[in-house]
Amino acid sequence: MQPLSVVLLQGDSSIAQSLVASLCSCFHAVHAVPSVEELRSTVAKNRAEVAILDMELVPVSEVEAFCRDFPALRIVCTHRLADEEMWTAALSAGAADVCPSSDTRGILAAAVRSASMGRSAAA
Repeated sequence: MQPLSVVLLQGDSSIAQSLVASLCSCFHAVHAVPSVEELRSTVAKNRAEVAILDMELVPVSEVEAFCRDFPALRIVCTHRLADEEMWTAALSAGAADVCPSSDTRGILAAAVRSASMGRSAAA
């Protein structure tokens, strides 16, 4: 089975560091990127299975574009505030899950669950 790869775009550097440390325990490769442009190229280059996107940096329209352009990619969105309307929009755009940015364990669980769902669909 091919190793799992995850790409992370997170605006808060302390949250990003915490997530990278946690994700390394479950994913073969973890790539933290600073911009949407780099996110796109890193997902393509590494054939990432999961992307974790900070909704303060990535608009819902971009979530939809990622789902369209990378149909096998599972997306977990994060945001500092519990905004049900925005979260519903992200899920409607194709995100597999949405979690509060501060919930490292929840984000890790969502990423692992999403990767597993992607593997099941591909099998």
